Amino acid sequence: MKAAFFDIDGTLVSFRTHRIPQSAINAIGRLRQRGVKVFIATGRPRPFIDNLGELEYDGIISVNGASCRMEDGTVISSVPVDKVDLVRLMDYCKDTPIPIAFATDDTAFLNMESPEVTDVFSLLHIPKPVIRPIEHCLDVNVMQVIAFFSAEQERHIMDNVLTGCVSHRWHPSFTDVIAKGNSKSTGIDAVLRHCGIDLSEALAFGDGGNDIPMLRHVPHSVAMGNASDEVKQAARYVTDTVDNDGIAKFIDKFFD
Repeated sequence: MKAAFFDIDGTLVSFRTHRIPQSAINAIGRLRQRGVKVFIATGRPRPFIDNLGELEYDGIISVNGASCRMEDGTVISSVPVDKVDLVRLMDYCKDTPIPIAFATDDTAFLNMESPEVTDVFSLLHIPKPVIRPIEHCLDVNVMQVIAFFSAEQERHIMDNVLTGCVSHRWHPSFTDVIAKGNSKSTGIDAVLRHCGIDLSEALAFGDGGNDIPMLRHVPHSVAMGNASDEVKQAARYVTDTVDNDGIAKFIDKFFD
């Protein structure tokens, strides 16, 4: 094994403690001592990645694969949302206002407040972004649209508004929207090509719906014990929950 990929929320980081268990930090440290390159593979945009603590890693696949870079700052790939889609979204919001967080590789902003926004950012233990006019999205490279619309609205918006995008919903209150053609699996492929590592030598851990493409794609894939049945069915292996040292238990057994 030469590369390992880890989702953040519910995989590395507990929703209960908002921290990575020390057992996981130690186990991943042992992986790196074996020469295994360690990568983060998350739906979070880079401005929202603030909960990895002392974990050492080699690179980050963020916004579900639309942005990939090594820890030394080397950009492997970056695919922002098309501004034509953003213009259509602005027009839609004129008649049907919805809370949206727009994230770039460096910063983020909200177009409006709502109770759902407060609840979600509290769940993720992330400070809410500043409020800016929605038109600001045209002045930056938007990597992710974090849209607080319902599943019913989602079908219409993705078919008629954000037509160049794909939606990754892992929470009932919102969905992560990125440019089409990107997923954690495409991000993994880009990273492996950059590092000269074959897919057969990769290991991946996840727990959410946006991890399913990654878990189906990577031959050695692991679903956390706190994952849904659908996610578990997409993985080759299932380990214990994040709060019961699932990562450490699997790594210690797999590399024994």
